[in-house]
Amino acid sequence: MYHVKEAFYTLQGEGGQAGRASVFCRFSGCNLWSGREADRTSAACRFCDTDFIGTDGQNGGRFSSAEALANHLAALWPDQDGHNGRAATPYVVFTGGEPLLQLDEALIREMHARGFAVAVETNGTLPAPAGIDWLCVSPKGDNALAITAGNELKLVHPQADAPPARFTRLDFDHFFLQPMATGPADTSGDATPDTLAETVAYCLAHPRWRLSLQTHKIAGID
Repeated sequence: MYHVKEAFYTLQGEGGQAGRASVFCRFSGCNLWSGREADRTSAACRFCDTDFIGTDGQNGGRFSSAEALANHLAALWPDQDGHNGRAATPYVVFTGGEPLLQLDEALIREMHARGFAVAVETNGTLPAPAGIDWLCVSPKGDNALAITAGNELKLVHPQADAPPARFTRLDFDHFFLQPMATGPADTSGDATPDTLAETVAYCLAHPRWRLSLQTHKIAGID
């Protein structure tokens, strides 16, 4: 059984695939925070601004099989008939919450069977199933990483207990710093002038790191 908070078609707004048309599947639940404000101060991750409780979001629900969920997600990708063989590769991003609590090889196979490239955005504390095409790890605080290699490491900055230097020896193709949003209760995704300036300065001083902004929110896209 898969529990999905919401699923929708949009543009990826962050990191190395920014601007790419994507079907997003947000799984319910996380292993670092319950999602309830009453538990935030004692959580292993305290700055998340995402609602991942339940299955009541857009196109959310409970799915009894990988096939059923794959069909549901594939239906969100637009019809590309008439592109003369130049149609874009369908792309699905599994996120959360923490997607690796639920994503498994069966669902990845079903998405591949429908022509999709499979991306994952994870906190990296759980092992990843085989077959993922684009693996993005976003470390949270001092929580130990089970995933130390992948396509993209995207670190929200600054985190007092997650300095960028801690991650530079890991085996990722790309390293991104993303400015911390204005606060736990804020859902605008806007970085403060201070966090933006600090992140820009760090990237300039340490060129291995690239700046990631939440361009979907800048553009007013969900």
